[in-house]
Amino acid sequence: MHKQSSLKKVLTEAVPGVATNPSMMRIFADEGAIDSTLATSLSFVKRYTLNVILTDYTGDIDYILVPILKWVLVNQPDIMTTDEGQKKGFTWYADINNDSSVDISISLRLTERTIVREESNGDLHVSYAPEPQEALW
Repeated sequence: MHKQSSLKKVLTEAVPGVATNPSMMRIFADEGAIDSTLATSLSFVKRYTLNVILTDYTGDIDYILVPILKWVLVNQPDIMTTDEGQKKGFTWYADINNDSSVDISISLRLTERTIVREESNGDLHVSYAPEPQEALW
């Protein structure tokens, strides 16, 4: 999953404390599903919820949310442009540990398009399609 790696890099660089304490961030995917058809290729779309958990965070939550919004704009723009995406595509909650730290859980509903090409000798080659970019975003 390429989006997971990309988001992890962004958050490690942008969120105070994560670079020096990477164990405070955990990322995992759940509710995964594959959309494929009986088309001539084996290409498919992965749909999943990417969960990011930051533990014992002591900063302002906006220092987490803003870099994610910027990342979403490029990597999953439908979260910002469709009714469904705006309602359910990017959710979060925080558990207040004490007066100085919180555990924050963020969920992103993502898709990734996988292109599978079969060579004449039967070898399969996998590549990943970028998100469609519209002039509006």
